[in-house]
Amino acid sequence: MQVYLVGGAVRDALLGLTVKERDWVVVGATREQMLRDHFREVGRDFPVFLHPQTQEEHALARMERKVAPGYRGFSVEFGPQVTLEEDLGRRDLTINAIAQGADGTLIDPFNGRADIQARVLRHVSDAFAEDPVRVLRVARFAARFAPLGFTVAPQTLALMRTMTERGEVDALVAERVWVETEKALSEKAAGEFFRTLRACGALRVIYPEIDALFGVPQPPQWHPEIDTGIHTLLVLDAAVALSEDVGVRFAALTHDLGKATTPPAQWPKHHGHEERSVALIQAMCRRLRVPAAYRELAVLVARYHGIVHRALELRPGTIVELLERADAFRRPARFADVLLACEADGRGRTGFESKPYPQRAWLMRAFEAAAAIRPTAADLAEHRGEGIAEQLHKRRIAALKELGPAA
Repeated sequence: MQVYLVGGAVRDALLGLTVKERDWVVVGATREQMLRDHFREVGRDFPVFLHPQTQEEHALARMERKVAPGYRGFSVEFGPQVTLEEDLGRRDLTINAIAQGADGTLIDPFNGRADIQARVLRHVSDAFAEDPVRVLRVARFAARFAPLGFTVAPQTLALMRTMTERGEVDALVAERVWVETEKALSEKAAGEFFRTLRACGALRVIYPEIDALFGVPQPPQWHPEIDTGIHTLLVLDAAVALSEDVGVRFAALTHDLGKATTPPAQWPKHHGHEERSVALIQAMCRRLRVPAAYRELAVLVARYHGIVHRALELRPGTIVELLERADAFRRPARFADVLLACEADGRGRTGFESKPYPQRAWLMRAFEAAAAIRPTAADLAEHRGEGIAEQLHKRRIAALKELGPAA
């Protein structure tokens, strides 16, 4: 029985990155042997065990063979007869197909180290095409490693395009799409996930609402980049720079979906796109089972980003109405996230990346002044329900008037 460190731990160590978790492959062992050595079995589709002391995952070496469509359509062979090279050969990318022995020796049958040095994401073999999840994984790795200079190998991108054309990507289930998307949105170059999916044609299948934005023009005086799809990914880039919160990034990504449904006769204007965006966000979130917190924030940003952009021109009464409709007094942290996503929208335009966005600071100042207004004892004694709300509304408007004009 031989045990090897494999996958991301080896890759990240070679890249000089912090190794967050370690996975091991066990060659020459049986399930019964692992159980006798007090490993705890946790695998559902194939034998994976937790080490009795470290709790790190140890999997028996295995091979996979495609027997049906989709990412679950595999038959798995495991046992002492499977070699280390056969196990590494079923992996997705060469940089993930490197093993390290107990003495530190690297086993690299697919030249993963050379691809690390060349900063290339390359598939191990044509078996890559058997699993559509790998399209998502390559796009996610592009988002993770683009800051280090990695690009997807042309041959790999071509294979991903062929998989899309053959309909393999259609078999992806909603939960897996969202899991990979959520991970990608947490990366330092999150936009590369969507750019890579678009480059291989998969964005049209997985996120048709986003893909439809490309080629839709906007007024050049406000959007020098013109194309709404390009703007959308610039907004995501700006959100990544402003916040590590995945919810803010998701809201930035989806805020303009409604522009794809504007009749071409109305281009480059997009009247009413805000509510059309809300409907598309809600439908997309239902399809992919996106968590409610992400959906709710995205809906608020889509609905109110135009008003937020005009914050310096708004009357006190309009600002108070915005705060109330956005539920800012009960959910102040979420309202702050709305403003962050709106700032990303303001900066996500060619030439506007470093332009000040005073609207966020002004609305936070207005919110703090309005939130300081509380019901008085007289209010509680003289009014009920809507009557108290009406008194608060009037006093909050008065408080904002006292702030004076926006700076």
